[in-house]
Amino acid sequence: MYTIKQVADIMEVSEHTIRFWAKSGFFPFIKRNENNVRLFSDDDLGWVKIVKCLRSVGVENKQIKRYIDLCVIGDSTIKERFEIINLTKEKALIQMKELKKQIELLEYKEGFYRDLIENNSKDIWNPMNKENKAVANV
Repeated sequence: MYTIKQVADIMEVSEHTIRFWAKSGFFPFIKRNENNVRLFSDDDLGWVKIVKCLRSVGVENKQIKRYIDLCVIGDSTIKERFEIINLTKEKALIQMKELKKQIELLEYKEGFYRDLIENNSKDIWNPMNKENKAVANV
């Protein structure tokens, strides 16, 4: 069994986040000990993992709760759960394409600045340098 602190460390999220998710009803089977401390089983870590995944893609808490409730209801909800996961995956793929574009731009700029550093050059594209040139030429 794991405490909230241990779960937070394992899942690389804050304790506050785990508590919030627990209060939101995302972990339907967690137990409490005699001191009322939440204890998570290995199975509960699976619930934390899917909640973290859904949140990281931007799924709203209300939709996550719906997904969890459907899981608890059982196999009669498989089709609806499939649709939720499929739509979430499509959203994640769109985000990934956008992130790839951002990474390409960052890699270009990284190379640009590396060249400036290696050649001890000035950044002629920086508007501040252009303004300074204009002032110096006056």
